Amino acid sequence: MSKRKVAYFYDNDVGAYSYGLGHPMKPLRMRVTHELVMAYGMLDKMHVIRPKRCSPEAMARFHTDEYVQFLQTVTPETVDKLTHHGTRFLVGEDNPAFDSVFEFCSISAGGSIAAAERIASSSVDISINWAGGLHHAKKREASGFCYINDINLGILELLRTYPRVLYIDIDCHHGDGVEEAFYTTDRVMTASFHKFGEYFPGTGTQEDRGRGKGKGYSLNVPLKDGITDEAFQSIFEPVISKIMDVFQPSAVVLQCGADSLAGDKLGCFNLTMHGHAKCVQFIRQQNVPCILLGGGGYTVKNVARTWAYETACALGIEKDIDPNLPWMDYFEWFGPRYRLEVPENNMEDMNVKDGSLDRIRSTALQQLQELATGCAPSIQLQDVPRETLSKHLGFENQQSKDDLDRTLAQHSRYVYNLQDSDTTTDESDNESWDSDESTSSNHWRRGPYRSSSIPDSSITRKPFELRATQIAKKRMSLLTGQYFDILSNEGGFALLSGASFCIPSRRRFFRSGEEGWDDEFNIVDEAVERVRDAFRHQPGPEEIARLLDETRRIGLDADYGDDDDEVMSVEL
Repeated sequence: MSKRKVAYFYDNDVGAYSYGLGHPMKPLRMRVTHELVMAYGMLDKMHVIRPKRCSPEAMARFHTDEYVQFLQTVTPETVDKLTHHGTRFLVGEDNPAFDSVFEFCSISAGGSIAAAERIASSSVDISINWAGGLHHAKKREASGFCYINDINLGILELLRTYPRVLYIDIDCHHGDGVEEAFYTTDRVMTASFHKFGEYFPGTGTQEDRGRGKGKGYSLNVPLKDGITDEAFQSIFEPVISKIMDVFQPSAVVLQCGADSLAGDKLGCFNLTMHGHAKCVQFIRQQNVPCILLGGGGYTVKNVARTWAYETACALGIEKDIDPNLPWMDYFEWFGPRYRLEVPENNMEDMNVKDGSLDRIRSTALQQLQELATGCAPSIQLQDVPRETLSKHLGFENQQSKDDLDRTLAQHSRYVYNLQDSDTTTDESDNESWDSDESTSSNHWRRGPYRSSSIPDSSITRKPFELRATQIAKKRMSLLTGQYFDILSNEGGFALLSGASFCIPSRRRFFRSGEEGWDDEFNIVDEAVERVRDAFRHQPGPEEIARLLDETRRIGLDADYGDDDDEVMSVEL
Protein backbone atom coordinates (compact mmCIF):
# COMPACT_ATOMS: atom_id res chain seq x y z
CA MET A 1 0.00 0.00 0.00
CA SER A 2 1.41 3.38 -1.03
CA LYS A 3 2.38 5.85 1.66
CA ARG A 4 0.44 9.01 2.34
CA LYS A 5 1.50 12.19 4.04
CA VAL A 6 -0.69 12.44 7.13
CA ALA A 7 -1.23 15.43 9.42
CA TYR A 8 -2.60 14.73 12.90
CA PHE A 9 -4.20 17.61 14.83
CA TYR A 10 -4.47 17.43 18.59
CA ASP A 11 -4.73 19.89 21.47
CA ASN A 12 -3.79 18.61 24.92
CA ASP A 13 -6.56 20.62 26.56
CA VAL A 14 -9.43 18.99 24.67
CA GLY A 15 -9.84 16.15 27.14
CA ALA A 16 -10.13 18.47 30.13
CA TYR A 17 -13.66 19.68 29.33
CA SER A 18 -16.85 18.08 30.60
CA TYR A 19 -20.46 18.35 29.48
CA GLY A 20 -21.50 17.60 33.04
CA LEU A 21 -22.01 14.64 35.33
CA GLY A 22 -24.04 11.92 33.66
CA HIS A 23 -23.92 13.42 30.15
CA PRO A 24 -23.06 10.78 27.51
CA MET A 25 -20.73 13.05 25.52
CA LYS A 26 -17.21 12.68 26.93
CA PRO A 27 -14.46 14.88 25.46
CA LEU A 28 -12.04 12.66 27.38
CA ARG A 29 -12.37 10.13 24.55
CA MET A 30 -10.07 12.29 22.41
CA ARG A 31 -7.36 12.13 25.06
CA VAL A 32 -7.73 8.35 25.42
CA THR A 33 -7.51 8.02 21.64
CA HIS A 34 -4.36 10.14 21.59
CA GLU A 35 -2.77 8.04 24.34
CA LEU A 36 -3.49 4.89 22.36
CA VAL A 37 -2.10 6.38 19.14
CA MET A 38 1.02 7.46 21.01
CA ALA A 39 1.42 4.04 22.66
CA TYR A 40 1.41 2.36 19.25
CA GLY A 41 4.20 4.68 18.08
CA MET A 42 2.18 6.28 15.30
CA LEU A 43 3.03 9.89 16.14
CA ASP A 44 6.50 9.50 14.63
CA LYS A 45 4.95 8.63 11.28
CA MET A 46 2.75 11.75 11.06
CA HIS A 47 2.98 15.53 11.17
CA VAL A 48 1.65 16.17 14.69
CA ILE A 49 0.27 19.68 14.94
CA ARG A 50 -1.41 21.64 17.69
CA PRO A 51 -3.91 23.74 15.71
CA LYS A 52 -4.58 27.40 16.26
CA ARG A 53 -7.85 27.89 18.11
CA CYS A 54 -10.70 29.19 16.05
CA SER A 55 -11.53 32.87 16.48
CA PRO A 56 -15.09 34.22 16.78
CA GLU A 57 -14.73 35.89 13.39
CA ALA A 58 -13.80 32.55 11.79
CA MET A 59 -16.80 30.86 13.40
CA ALA A 60 -19.02 33.59 11.94
CA ARG A 61 -18.19 32.39 8.43
CA PHE A 62 -21.05 29.97 8.99
CA HIS A 63 -22.71 30.77 12.31
CA THR A 64 -24.53 34.00 13.11
CA ASP A 65 -22.56 36.55 15.08
CA GLU A 66 -25.28 36.67 17.75
CA TYR A 67 -24.90 32.96 18.39
CA VAL A 68 -21.10 33.11 18.46
CA GLN A 69 -21.18 36.00 20.89
CA PHE A 70 -23.62 34.09 23.04
CA LEU A 71 -21.20 31.14 23.26
CA GLN A 72 -18.46 33.55 24.28
CA THR A 73 -20.43 34.97 27.17
CA VAL A 74 -22.69 32.18 28.41
CA THR A 75 -21.97 30.49 31.74
CA PRO A 76 -23.94 27.95 33.78
CA GLU A 77 -25.14 30.85 35.93
CA THR A 78 -26.34 33.07 33.07
CA VAL A 79 -27.65 30.47 30.63
CA ASP A 80 -31.30 30.83 31.67
CA LYS A 81 -31.27 34.57 31.10
CA LEU A 82 -29.28 34.53 27.85
CA THR A 83 -31.37 31.75 26.28
CA HIS A 84 -34.67 33.40 27.23
CA HIS A 85 -35.47 30.53 29.58
CA GLY A 86 -34.26 27.88 27.16
CA THR A 87 -36.11 29.04 24.05
CA ARG A 88 -33.12 29.99 21.87
CA PHE A 89 -29.50 29.02 21.17
CA LEU A 90 -29.45 26.11 23.69
CA VAL A 91 -32.79 24.32 23.61
CA GLY A 92 -33.53 21.24 25.67
CA GLU A 93 -31.16 19.19 27.79
CA ASP A 94 -28.87 17.92 25.04
CA ASN A 95 -26.57 20.94 25.01
CA PRO A 96 -25.71 22.22 28.49
CA ALA A 97 -23.84 25.49 28.98
CA PHE A 98 -20.83 23.91 30.67
CA ASP A 99 -17.80 25.84 31.83
CA SER A 100 -15.52 27.04 29.00
CA VAL A 101 -17.85 25.81 26.28
CA PHE A 102 -16.48 28.40 23.85
CA GLU A 103 -12.88 27.25 24.38
CA PHE A 104 -13.93 23.67 23.67
CA CYS A 105 -15.64 24.78 20.46
CA SER A 106 -12.60 26.80 19.40
CA ILE A 107 -10.38 23.72 19.72
CA SER A 108 -12.74 21.53 17.69
CA ALA A 109 -13.34 24.12 14.95
CA GLY A 110 -9.72 25.24 14.87
CA GLY A 111 -8.54 21.69 14.21
CA SER A 112 -10.93 21.17 11.29
CA ILE A 113 -10.07 24.52 9.70
CA ALA A 114 -6.34 23.81 10.07
CA ALA A 115 -6.85 20.33 8.60
CA ALA A 116 -8.61 21.86 5.60
CA GLU A 117 -5.84 24.42 5.15
CA ARG A 118 -3.22 21.67 5.04
CA ILE A 119 -5.21 19.73 2.46
CA ALA A 120 -5.84 22.86 0.38
CA SER A 121 -2.14 23.71 0.36
CA SER A 122 -1.32 20.16 -0.87
CA SER A 123 1.20 19.74 1.94
CA VAL A 124 -0.48 16.51 3.12
CA ASP A 125 -2.72 13.84 1.63
CA ILE A 126 -4.78 13.05 4.75
CA SER A 127 -5.63 15.28 7.72
CA ILE A 128 -7.01 13.89 10.97
CA ASN A 129 -8.93 15.81 13.64
CA TRP A 130 -10.72 13.46 16.01
CA ALA A 131 -11.98 16.43 18.03
CA GLY A 132 -14.10 17.52 15.05
CA GLY A 133 -17.08 16.03 13.29
CA LEU A 134 -19.82 17.84 15.26
CA HIS A 135 -22.34 17.62 12.46
CA HIS A 136 -25.62 18.59 14.17
CA ALA A 137 -24.85 22.23 15.02
CA LYS A 138 -27.06 24.73 13.20
CA LYS A 139 -26.30 28.22 12.01
CA ARG A 140 -27.87 29.87 15.05
CA GLU A 141 -28.47 27.00 17.45
CA ALA A 142 -26.77 24.09 19.17
CA SER A 143 -28.15 20.62 18.53
CA GLY A 144 -27.31 17.02 19.39
CA PHE A 145 -24.31 17.76 21.65
CA CYS A 146 -22.85 20.01 18.92
CA TYR A 147 -22.33 23.75 19.38
CA ILE A 148 -20.09 24.85 16.48
CA ASN A 149 -20.26 23.00 13.18
CA ASP A 150 -16.55 22.54 12.49
CA ILE A 151 -17.34 20.43 9.42
CA ASN A 152 -19.03 23.30 7.62
CA LEU A 153 -16.16 25.62 8.50
CA GLY A 154 -13.66 23.11 7.13
CA ILE A 155 -15.63 22.58 3.93
CA LEU A 156 -15.90 26.33 3.39
CA GLU A 157 -12.12 26.51 3.68
CA LEU A 158 -11.72 23.73 1.10
CA LEU A 159 -14.06 25.51 -1.30
CA ARG A 160 -11.59 28.39 -1.46
CA THR A 161 -9.29 26.04 -3.40
CA TYR A 162 -11.31 23.11 -4.71
CA PRO A 163 -14.35 23.29 -7.01
CA ARG A 164 -16.08 20.21 -5.53
CA VAL A 165 -16.07 18.66 -2.05
CA LEU A 166 -17.68 15.37 -1.04
CA TYR A 167 -18.90 14.94 2.53
CA ILE A 168 -19.50 11.39 3.79
CA ASP A 169 -21.15 10.68 7.12
CA ILE A 170 -21.09 7.19 8.71
CA ASP A 171 -22.36 8.36 12.09
CA CYS A 172 -25.43 6.52 13.36
CA HIS A 173 -27.31 9.84 13.36
CA HIS A 174 -28.16 11.80 10.22
CA GLY A 175 -25.71 14.62 9.39
CA ASP A 176 -28.49 17.19 9.27
CA GLY A 177 -26.39 20.27 10.09
CA VAL A 178 -24.04 19.74 7.13
CA GLU A 179 -26.77 18.73 4.70
CA GLU A 180 -28.80 21.80 5.64
CA ALA A 181 -25.84 24.15 5.16
CA PHE A 182 -25.15 22.96 1.59
CA TYR A 183 -28.68 21.96 0.59
CA THR A 184 -28.86 24.46 -2.28
CA THR A 185 -25.41 24.15 -3.85
CA ASP A 186 -23.90 21.68 -6.30
CA ARG A 187 -20.31 22.30 -5.17
CA VAL A 188 -20.73 20.15 -2.06
CA MET A 189 -22.28 16.71 -2.17
CA THR A 190 -23.40 15.18 1.12
CA ALA A 191 -23.85 11.42 1.58
CA SER A 192 -25.16 10.21 4.92
CA PHE A 193 -25.50 6.58 6.04
CA HIS A 194 -27.63 6.66 9.17
CA LYS A 195 -30.44 5.15 11.20
CA PHE A 196 -33.85 6.53 10.26
CA GLY A 197 -37.17 6.18 12.02
CA GLU A 198 -38.12 7.21 15.54
CA TYR A 199 -34.57 8.38 15.99
CA PHE A 200 -32.71 11.66 16.36
CA PRO A 201 -32.79 14.01 14.49
CA GLY A 202 -35.77 12.60 12.55
CA THR A 203 -34.48 13.67 9.13
CA GLY A 204 -32.70 12.03 6.22
CA THR A 205 -35.17 10.25 3.96
CA GLN A 206 -34.22 9.35 0.41
CA GLU A 207 -36.65 12.00 -0.84
CA ASP A 208 -34.44 14.69 0.71
CA ARG A 209 -32.22 15.36 -2.29
CA GLY A 210 -31.45 19.07 -2.26
CA ARG A 211 -33.05 22.21 -3.57
CA GLY A 212 -32.43 24.59 -6.46
CA LYS A 213 -28.93 24.11 -7.85
CA GLY A 214 -28.32 21.52 -5.17
CA LYS A 215 -31.10 19.25 -6.38
CA GLY A 216 -29.68 15.74 -6.38
CA TYR A 217 -26.52 16.59 -4.46
CA SER A 218 -27.84 15.51 -1.06
CA LEU A 219 -27.88 11.73 -0.82
CA ASN A 220 -29.37 9.91 2.14
CA VAL A 221 -29.14 6.21 2.90
CA PRO A 222 -31.61 5.51 5.74
CA LEU A 223 -30.93 2.23 7.53
CA LYS A 224 -32.55 0.16 10.26
CA ASP A 225 -31.31 -1.40 13.47
CA GLY A 226 -28.61 -4.02 13.65
CA ILE A 227 -26.80 -3.56 10.33
CA THR A 228 -23.64 -5.66 10.15
CA ASP A 229 -20.26 -5.16 8.49
CA GLU A 230 -21.14 -7.17 5.40
CA ALA A 231 -24.49 -5.47 4.88
CA PHE A 232 -23.03 -2.01 5.46
CA GLN A 233 -20.20 -2.51 2.97
CA SER A 234 -22.65 -3.92 0.41
CA ILE A 235 -24.30 -0.51 0.23
CA PHE A 236 -21.43 1.82 1.18
CA GLU A 237 -18.92 0.79 -1.46
CA PRO A 238 -21.18 0.78 -4.56
CA VAL A 239 -22.81 4.08 -3.58
CA ILE A 240 -19.51 5.84 -2.89
CA SER A 241 -17.96 4.40 -6.06
CA LYS A 242 -20.86 5.80 -8.07
CA ILE A 243 -20.49 9.18 -6.39
CA MET A 244 -16.78 9.25 -7.23
CA ASP A 245 -17.60 8.57 -10.88
CA VAL A 246 -20.45 11.07 -11.14
CA PHE A 247 -19.41 13.91 -8.86
CA GLN A 248 -15.60 13.59 -9.24
CA PRO A 249 -14.79 15.32 -5.93
CA SER A 250 -11.59 17.28 -5.54
CA ALA A 251 -11.48 16.51 -1.80
CA VAL A 252 -13.37 14.26 0.63
CA VAL A 253 -14.42 14.92 4.21
CA LEU A 254 -15.22 11.70 6.08
CA GLN A 255 -17.06 11.97 9.38
CA CYS A 256 -16.21 8.81 11.34
CA GLY A 257 -18.86 8.91 14.03
CA ALA A 258 -18.26 5.89 16.27
CA ASP A 259 -21.80 5.56 17.61
CA SER A 260 -22.47 3.21 14.69
CA LEU A 261 -20.30 0.62 16.45
CA ALA A 262 -21.81 -2.38 18.17
CA GLY A 263 -22.54 -1.81 21.83
CA ASP A 264 -22.65 1.98 21.70
CA LYS A 265 -24.72 3.57 24.46
CA LEU A 266 -26.81 5.66 22.05
CA GLY A 267 -26.31 3.78 18.79
CA CYS A 268 -28.27 0.88 17.32
CA PHE A 269 -25.97 -0.53 14.61
CA ASN A 270 -23.85 -3.66 14.85
CA LEU A 271 -20.59 -2.69 13.16
CA THR A 272 -17.25 -4.00 14.37
CA MET A 273 -14.10 -1.91 14.55
CA HIS A 274 -12.80 -3.46 11.34
CA GLY A 275 -16.11 -2.97 9.54
CA HIS A 276 -16.17 0.70 10.52
CA ALA A 277 -12.54 1.14 9.48
CA LYS A 278 -13.18 -0.40 6.05
CA CYS A 279 -14.87 2.87 5.13
CA VAL A 280 -11.63 4.72 5.86
CA GLN A 281 -9.64 2.17 3.89
CA PHE A 282 -12.00 2.42 0.93
CA ILE A 283 -11.79 6.22 0.83
CA ARG A 284 -7.99 6.05 1.11
CA GLN A 285 -7.89 3.81 -1.96
CA GLN A 286 -9.59 6.52 -4.04
CA ASN A 287 -6.39 8.64 -3.97
CA VAL A 288 -8.30 11.84 -3.25
CA PRO A 289 -7.22 14.34 -0.56
CA CYS A 290 -9.16 13.45 2.56
CA ILE A 291 -10.01 14.81 6.00
CA LEU A 292 -10.90 12.35 8.77
CA LEU A 293 -13.07 13.75 11.54
CA GLY A 294 -14.56 12.35 14.72
CA GLY A 295 -18.20 12.71 15.67
CA GLY A 296 -20.52 10.65 17.82
CA GLY A 297 -19.51 7.73 19.96
CA TYR A 298 -20.48 7.25 23.58
CA THR A 299 -18.74 4.09 24.70
CA VAL A 300 -15.36 5.69 25.31
CA LYS A 301 -13.12 2.62 25.16
CA ASN A 302 -14.64 1.49 21.83
CA VAL A 303 -14.35 4.99 20.37
CA ALA A 304 -10.67 5.16 21.31
CA ARG A 305 -9.97 1.71 19.87
CA THR A 306 -11.67 2.51 16.57
CA TRP A 307 -10.18 5.95 15.99
CA ALA A 308 -6.69 4.69 16.88
CA TYR A 309 -7.10 1.83 14.41
CA GLU A 310 -8.41 4.19 11.74
CA THR A 311 -5.36 6.39 12.30
CA ALA A 312 -3.29 3.34 11.46
CA CYS A 313 -5.46 2.82 8.36
CA ALA A 314 -4.71 6.37 7.24
CA LEU A 315 -1.01 5.61 7.62
CA GLY A 316 -1.39 2.25 5.86
CA ILE A 317 0.05 0.26 8.77
CA GLU A 318 -3.13 -1.41 10.04
CA LYS A 319 -1.69 -4.86 9.33
CA ASP A 320 1.46 -4.16 11.30
CA ILE A 321 0.04 -3.14 14.67
CA ASP A 322 -0.38 -5.64 17.49
CA PRO A 323 -3.98 -6.45 18.43
CA ASN A 324 -2.84 -6.77 22.04
CA LEU A 325 -2.92 -3.30 23.53
CA PRO A 326 0.36 -1.74 24.69
CA TRP A 327 0.67 -0.25 28.14
CA MET A 328 -0.60 3.32 28.55
CA ASP A 329 -2.21 5.55 31.16
CA TYR A 330 -5.73 4.25 30.46
CA PHE A 331 -4.78 0.62 30.02
CA GLU A 332 -7.15 -0.66 32.73
CA TRP A 333 -10.14 0.82 30.88
CA PHE A 334 -9.84 -1.82 28.16
CA GLY A 335 -10.26 -4.90 30.34
CA PRO A 336 -10.89 -7.74 30.52
CA ARG A 337 -9.50 -8.61 27.05
CA TYR A 338 -7.13 -5.65 26.55
CA ARG A 339 -7.26 -6.05 22.78
CA LEU A 340 -7.69 -3.66 19.87
CA GLU A 341 -11.10 -4.89 18.81
CA VAL A 342 -14.82 -4.09 18.93
CA PRO A 343 -16.72 -7.33 18.33
CA GLU A 344 -20.28 -7.54 17.06
CA ASN A 345 -23.15 -8.58 19.29
CA ASN A 346 -26.24 -10.72 18.79
CA MET A 347 -28.50 -7.96 17.39
CA GLU A 348 -30.76 -8.99 14.53
CA ASP A 349 -30.18 -7.15 11.26
CA MET A 350 -33.55 -5.64 10.44
CA ASN A 351 -32.27 -4.40 7.05
CA VAL A 352 -31.79 -7.94 5.76
CA LYS A 353 -34.84 -9.36 7.50
CA ASP A 354 -37.35 -7.18 5.64
CA GLY A 355 -35.32 -6.86 2.43
CA SER A 356 -35.17 -3.06 2.62
CA LEU A 357 -31.42 -2.89 2.02
CA ASP A 358 -31.66 -3.86 -1.66
CA ARG A 359 -34.44 -1.36 -2.24
CA ILE A 360 -32.51 1.47 -0.60
CA ARG A 361 -29.36 0.63 -2.57
CA SER A 362 -31.25 0.58 -5.86
CA THR A 363 -32.93 3.90 -5.10
CA ALA A 364 -29.63 5.56 -4.18
CA LEU A 365 -27.89 4.32 -7.32
CA GLN A 366 -30.82 5.40 -9.47
CA GLN A 367 -30.69 8.90 -7.98
CA LEU A 368 -26.98 9.10 -8.73
CA GLN A 369 -27.55 7.86 -12.26
CA GLU A 370 -29.78 10.86 -12.88
CA LEU A 371 -26.78 13.11 -12.14
CA ALA A 372 -24.59 11.12 -14.53
CA THR A 373 -26.37 12.62 -17.55
CA GLY A 374 -24.49 15.90 -17.10
CA CYS A 375 -20.96 16.98 -16.36
CA ALA A 376 -19.57 17.29 -12.87
CA PRO A 377 -20.38 20.75 -11.50
CA SER A 378 -17.58 23.27 -11.56
CA ILE A 379 -16.89 26.93 -10.99
CA GLN A 380 -14.50 29.55 -12.27
CA LEU A 381 -11.83 29.72 -9.57
CA GLN A 382 -9.91 32.87 -8.80
CA ASP A 383 -7.47 34.03 -6.18
CA VAL A 384 -9.19 34.62 -2.84
CA PRO A 385 -7.54 37.24 -0.62
CA ARG A 386 -6.43 35.94 2.74
CA GLU A 387 -6.96 39.22 4.56
CA THR A 388 -10.06 41.28 5.06
CA LEU A 389 -10.67 44.51 3.21
CA SER A 390 -10.41 46.52 6.41
CA LYS A 391 -7.05 44.96 7.22
CA HIS A 392 -5.81 45.58 3.68
CA LEU A 393 -6.81 49.25 3.92
CA GLY A 394 -5.32 49.65 7.38
CA PHE A 395 -8.61 49.92 9.26
CA GLU A 396 -8.17 46.72 11.27
CA ASN A 397 -8.31 48.41 14.67
CA GLN A 398 -11.14 50.72 13.79
CA GLN A 399 -14.18 48.96 15.17
CA SER A 400 -16.84 51.67 15.07
CA LYS A 401 -19.79 51.32 12.72
CA ASP A 402 -20.40 54.31 10.52
CA ASP A 403 -23.23 55.32 8.25
CA LEU A 404 -21.67 53.53 5.29
CA ASP A 405 -21.77 50.21 7.18
CA ARG A 406 -25.46 50.67 7.86
CA THR A 407 -26.22 51.64 4.28
CA LEU A 408 -24.33 48.65 2.86
CA ALA A 409 -26.00 46.25 5.29
CA GLN A 410 -29.44 47.57 4.43
CA HIS A 411 -28.78 47.46 0.70
CA SER A 412 -27.35 43.92 0.84
CA ARG A 413 -30.33 42.71 2.82
CA TYR A 414 -32.72 44.36 0.36
CA VAL A 415 -31.02 42.74 -2.65
CA TYR A 416 -30.98 39.35 -0.92
CA ASN A 417 -34.69 39.56 -0.19
CA LEU A 418 -35.40 40.44 -3.82
CA GLN A 419 -33.41 37.44 -5.04
CA ASP A 420 -35.06 35.16 -2.53
CA SER A 421 -38.56 36.27 -3.52
CA ASP A 422 -37.83 35.71 -7.22
CA THR A 423 -36.43 32.20 -6.78
CA THR A 424 -38.32 29.57 -8.77
CA THR A 425 -38.41 25.98 -7.62
CA ASP A 426 -39.82 22.77 -9.01
CA GLU A 427 -42.96 21.00 -7.88
CA SER A 428 -41.23 19.33 -4.95
CA ASP A 429 -40.38 22.69 -3.41
CA ASN A 430 -43.78 24.36 -3.42
CA GLU A 431 -44.14 24.02 0.31
CA SER A 432 -43.09 26.59 2.89
CA TRP A 433 -39.47 26.13 3.88
CA ASP A 434 -37.31 27.33 6.75
CA SER A 435 -33.64 26.40 6.90
CA ASP A 436 -33.75 26.40 10.68
CA GLU A 437 -36.59 23.89 10.94
CA SER A 438 -34.65 20.65 10.63
CA THR A 439 -37.33 18.62 12.39
CA SER A 440 -41.06 18.76 12.76
CA SER A 441 -43.77 16.75 14.43
CA ASN A 442 -44.18 14.75 11.24
CA HIS A 443 -40.64 13.67 10.48
CA TRP A 444 -41.78 11.45 7.65
CA ARG A 445 -42.26 14.58 5.53
CA ARG A 446 -40.88 14.93 2.03
CA GLY A 447 -38.29 17.59 2.79
CA PRO A 448 -35.96 17.82 5.77
CA TYR A 449 -36.71 21.44 6.57
CA ARG A 450 -40.38 21.87 5.79
CA SER A 451 -42.57 22.68 8.73
CA SER A 452 -45.89 22.58 6.95
CA SER A 453 -47.39 20.89 3.94
CA ILE A 454 -49.70 23.85 3.26
CA PRO A 455 -48.50 25.97 0.33
CA ASP A 456 -48.06 29.62 1.15
CA SER A 457 -50.29 30.56 -1.76
CA SER A 458 -53.26 28.88 -0.08
CA ILE A 459 -53.21 31.33 2.83
CA THR A 460 -55.53 34.29 2.35
CA ARG A 461 -55.18 37.51 4.29
CA LYS A 462 -57.40 40.48 4.87
CA PRO A 463 -56.43 43.94 3.62
CA PHE A 464 -53.82 45.66 5.81
CA GLU A 465 -53.31 42.38 7.69
CA LEU A 466 -49.78 41.66 8.91
CA ARG A 467 -48.28 38.33 7.94
CA ALA A 468 -48.67 35.81 10.73
CA THR A 469 -45.44 34.42 12.10
CA GLN A 470 -44.95 30.82 13.02
CA ILE A 471 -45.65 30.25 16.71
CA ALA A 472 -43.45 27.23 17.41
CA LYS A 473 -40.91 24.86 15.89
CA LYS A 474 -40.20 21.26 16.72
CA ARG A 475 -36.94 19.82 17.96
CA MET A 476 -36.07 16.27 18.90
CA SER A 477 -33.89 15.45 21.88
CA LEU A 478 -30.97 13.12 21.28
CA LEU A 479 -31.08 11.97 24.90
CA THR A 480 -34.79 11.23 25.21
CA GLY A 481 -35.96 10.98 21.59
CA GLN A 482 -38.96 13.15 22.43
CA TYR A 483 -40.11 16.24 20.56
CA PHE A 484 -40.48 19.63 22.19
CA ASP A 485 -41.58 23.07 21.03
CA ILE A 486 -39.41 26.14 20.75
CA LEU A 487 -40.67 29.62 20.00
CA SER A 488 -39.64 31.02 16.65
CA ASN A 489 -40.90 34.49 17.59
CA GLU A 490 -37.76 35.30 19.54
CA GLY A 491 -38.77 38.87 20.22
CA GLY A 492 -41.41 37.53 22.56
CA PHE A 493 -44.21 39.69 21.13
CA ALA A 494 -47.71 38.31 21.52
CA LEU A 495 -50.00 37.68 18.59
CA LEU A 496 -52.37 40.52 17.84
CA SER A 497 -56.02 40.00 16.98
CA GLY A 498 -56.09 38.39 13.56
CA ALA A 499 -52.42 39.16 12.86
CA SER A 500 -48.97 39.10 14.35
CA PHE A 501 -46.29 41.71 14.46
CA CYS A 502 -42.65 40.97 15.05
CA ILE A 503 -39.88 43.54 15.43
CA PRO A 504 -36.53 42.02 14.49
CA SER A 505 -34.39 41.49 17.57
CA ARG A 506 -31.20 43.39 18.21
CA ARG A 507 -28.12 42.40 16.26
CA ARG A 508 -24.99 43.66 18.00
CA PHE A 509 -22.38 41.94 15.81
CA PHE A 510 -19.13 41.58 17.76
CA ARG A 511 -18.77 44.01 20.62
CA SER A 512 -16.44 46.92 20.09
CA GLY A 513 -14.78 49.27 22.51
CA GLU A 514 -16.55 52.31 21.10
CA GLU A 515 -18.09 54.51 23.77
CA GLY A 516 -21.72 55.27 23.26
CA TRP A 517 -22.51 51.87 21.73
CA ASP A 518 -25.07 51.07 24.40
CA ASP A 519 -26.46 54.61 24.22
CA GLU A 520 -27.08 54.12 20.52
CA PHE A 521 -29.04 50.95 21.14
CA ASN A 522 -30.98 52.57 23.98
CA ILE A 523 -32.29 55.09 21.45
CA VAL A 524 -33.21 52.24 19.13
CA ASP A 525 -34.92 50.33 21.94
CA GLU A 526 -37.05 53.37 22.75
CA ALA A 527 -38.09 53.57 19.09
CA VAL A 528 -38.97 49.86 19.09
CA GLU A 529 -41.18 50.39 22.13
CA ARG A 530 -42.99 53.24 20.41
CA VAL A 531 -43.63 51.12 17.31
CA ARG A 532 -44.73 48.15 19.38
CA ASP A 533 -47.18 50.27 21.41
CA ALA A 534 -48.65 51.71 18.23
CA PHE A 535 -49.40 48.22 16.89
CA ARG A 536 -51.28 47.13 19.98
CA HIS A 537 -54.36 48.50 18.24
CA GLN A 538 -55.25 48.03 14.56
CA PRO A 539 -53.49 50.91 12.75
CA GLY A 540 -54.65 52.42 9.52
CA PRO A 541 -52.61 52.58 6.31
CA GLU A 542 -51.42 56.13 7.01
CA GLU A 543 -50.22 55.24 10.49
CA ILE A 544 -48.48 52.11 9.22
CA ALA A 545 -46.65 54.15 6.59
CA ARG A 546 -45.62 56.71 9.21
CA LEU A 547 -44.28 54.02 11.56
CA LEU A 548 -42.33 52.32 8.78
CA ASP A 549 -40.79 55.64 7.78
CA GLU A 550 -39.76 56.17 11.37
CA THR A 551 -38.08 52.78 11.59
CA ARG A 552 -36.17 53.45 8.39
CA ARG A 553 -35.15 56.89 9.60
CA ILE A 554 -33.57 55.60 12.81
CA GLY A 555 -31.80 52.80 10.94
CA LEU A 556 -33.67 49.81 12.34
CA ASP A 557 -33.52 47.98 9.04
CA ALA A 558 -29.73 48.29 8.98
CA ASP A 559 -28.93 47.68 12.64
CA TYR A 560 -31.20 44.72 13.16
CA GLY A 561 -30.35 41.49 11.37
CA ASP A 562 -32.75 39.09 9.74
CA ASP A 563 -30.63 35.99 10.24
CA ASP A 564 -32.78 34.48 12.93
CA ASP A 565 -35.95 36.54 13.07
CA GLU A 566 -39.14 37.09 11.14
CA VAL A 567 -39.53 40.32 9.19
CA MET A 568 -42.64 42.46 9.35
CA SER A 569 -44.56 42.72 6.08
CA VAL A 570 -47.63 44.75 5.30
CA GLU A 571 -50.03 43.96 2.47
CA LEU A 572 -51.98 47.00 1.28
